[in-house]
Amino acid sequence: MADFLGVRRAFLLGAFVVATSCVAAPSAGFAENYPNKPVKIIIPFPAGGVTDIAGRLIAQRLSERLGQQFFIENVGGAGGNLGMEKVAHSPGDGYTVLLSSSSVTVNPSLYAKMPFDVEKELIPVTKAGGSPNSWLVNPDFPAKSMKELVELFKKAPGKYSVGSPGAGTTPSLSIEQLKFDLNVNFVTVPFAGGGPMTQSLLGGHVPISCGAIGNSVPLIKEGKIRALGITAKKRLETLPDVPTLDEMGIKGMEAETITGVFVPAGTPKEIVNLLQKEIATVVKSPDIKARLLEFGIVPEGDTPAEFAAYVKADIAKWKRVIETAKVPKI
Repeated sequence: MADFLGVRRAFLLGAFVVATSCVAAPSAGFAENYPNKPVKIIIPFPAGGVTDIAGRLIAQRLSERLGQQFFIENVGGAGGNLGMEKVAHSPGDGYTVLLSSSSVTVNPSLYAKMPFDVEKELIPVTKAGGSPNSWLVNPDFPAKSMKELVELFKKAPGKYSVGSPGAGTTPSLSIEQLKFDLNVNFVTVPFAGGGPMTQSLLGGHVPISCGAIGNSVPLIKEGKIRALGITAKKRLETLPDVPTLDEMGIKGMEAETITGVFVPAGTPKEIVNLLQKEIATVVKSPDIKARLLEFGIVPEGDTPAEFAAYVKADIAKWKRVIETAKVPKI
């Protein structure tokens, strides 16, 4: 009887080992064979914006390089939360990817209730690029520099209006930070996106604005808009004559709108690393880099670990700005 029980236990143990091996094996092979079907890239905003344009450039080149279609699905709404939530709650199999702006780091502090946890339910893959914010004026506006603009704000508190592309965007938060840090007062006019804001700026209706520089590069080069400064660590290759706020003595204002890539929690590390490597190669290729720079996006392609550290720091940064400036929660 004892021999029979021993044999039975050995048989069951062997069966368990075989069963678990069969379960584990497809996971490893799955990552090795990735991708073997089309990959969906969700952009949590309507089509036509800078994030969407960058996403389509990257998706097309990934399709060519990896032999499977990478296609864009625009899921707008709730400041990007609807699309980001869809990715966060998707299977971690590498076939649903998020390409988002800085909403992913701003919204956790801006929204009273988030439908998902950015740091627990999304894995940072890479920052494909970043577009600094820019302070812009209509060419007929008297200020020729950021210093002159700040002086005007101080001489006439509440007189001037500054356009933003919408509440909760990094430009709107840059506006609030400037108000608080420099103790200036003016009226903020939120628009429904960068397009309407730029049209108002061109028409001189709201002659000052702060927005991501991407939409304005061609207009600045044509002299239709004057750029007073950008919120970057260094000047842009495409706009070498536009100074940074830092070099003008306005410190601590660095801010950008990222083009960030994420996947759902649980995605195999091999897939995360492959996507990072491929996307970094794509954005640094001469033709794609040139196209991205046209839209004010500085290509990067940092590692998952570097991007994870960036995301954590950016969440903390915007939390400080939102709390310090007493920005109302949505």
